[in-house]
Amino acid sequence: VQKVSDMEWVVESYKNAVKDAEPVGAFVNDNVMVTSTAICAETHAEAVEIAVGGGLNYLQSLLFRYHDTFPRPEGIPEWPQLLPEYTEEIVELLIAEELMICGDPDEVLKQCRRWDRAGADQLSFGLPIGISPEDTMNTIRLIGEHVIPQIDTDPVHRTSRMRAAAN
Repeated sequence: VQKVSDMEWVVESYKNAVKDAEPVGAFVNDNVMVTSTAICAETHAEAVEIAVGGGLNYLQSLLFRYHDTFPRPEGIPEWPQLLPEYTEEIVELLIAEELMICGDPDEVLKQCRRWDRAGADQLSFGLPIGISPEDTMNTIRLIGEHVIPQIDTDPVHRTSRMRAAAN
């Protein structure tokens, strides 16, 4: 719902406040997870084409239907009206404004690193419901082969380290 640059202060505020948190369980779970739409293909043009046909307008419309505590930005229609279908220009704008992760593996890596620099501990991907199973599997494969190994270099999950330190 927000671009990376708009979320940096939120993540920073959380990270500063959690330092003084009292654990409810065995440890303070100092963890920020971000969810973003992700589409990765061999070329930028192919990824954008997949995004255009992916039904992202429906997904975004549902977001504000079910998360009715989120402030509704100007231009987001009330349910059952939907946002208009996304065009190539809209997808390119969403990418440029850091509102979706989309492109070839190098671009997706750069976009994911942006969230890492903003302080996110986990980046979770929502895959559009309107893309084909083949394009979905290709996104997963390309991110798994080219992006995750460049970012997640520690074989031990951070939360596992927190649990171990608490015992």
